[in-house]
Amino acid sequence: MPGPGHFDAHAAAYDRGRPPYPPALWERLRPLVRRGTRVVDLGAGTGLATGPLLAAGAAVTAVEPGPALADLLRARFPTATVLRATAETADLPEGGFDLAVAATAVHWFDLDAVLPRLHRALVAGGCFAVWRTAFGDPGVPLSPFRRRVAEITAARSAPPRPGPGELDTGQWAARLTCGGWFTVRAVEEFAWSVELGTEQVRDLFTTFSDWSAHEVALAADAVRDLGGSVTEHYRTPLVLLDR
Repeated sequence: MPGPGHFDAHAAAYDRGRPPYPPALWERLRPLVRRGTRVVDLGAGTGLATGPLLAAGAAVTAVEPGPALADLLRARFPTATVLRATAETADLPEGGFDLAVAATAVHWFDLDAVLPRLHRALVAGGCFAVWRTAFGDPGVPLSPFRRRVAEITAARSAPPRPGPGELDTGQWAARLTCGGWFTVRAVEEFAWSVELGTEQVRDLFTTFSDWSAHEVALAADAVRDLGGSVTEHYRTPLVLLDR
């Protein structure tokens, strides 16, 4: 199973293929982000969270271990402070942040190491916002494309990735509060959809760490066979935690 370095190896595909987070998520986070709010974005990737946070007026420190991704962040967001480091090793000042975010990244963290360090880095009353995207909404009837995706994944012999699944939000909340560093403020989910073409599906599925190149090609072929464009239905769970 590839590690988080998979994303740095495919930085360009990640940048092209990953869709932005839904507007409803940013509307929910709006009360937490004011001009001058100090935010640390852990596992920032290509800046899908960094960009909107900066646009809202926040002062953002983006933590990203991948050299290619960190270079992309510096070039695209020159007003952000970019730390090339992991969430476990980043040098974060005590009480230096009002808000921490982990956008589709927390499943890579060693939470036993990260949570106490993050507790120290946040001010009293600070918040930790954790979200991720489930690429495929189980509440929506299977589309022809999703049937093809299910056929591809059903043929796998490798075991699934360990740990809670993308929509096991209750289990994630329990993990994030284990140790007593944080308490749950709110748990919400946002349903949304996006239109994707053949090449964007190729790029997007390339960034999935549990997909092989052969499987990615099959997914792209499915889009082409279905007319070159598909509507994907996703869900984004959000866990808000208080320090």
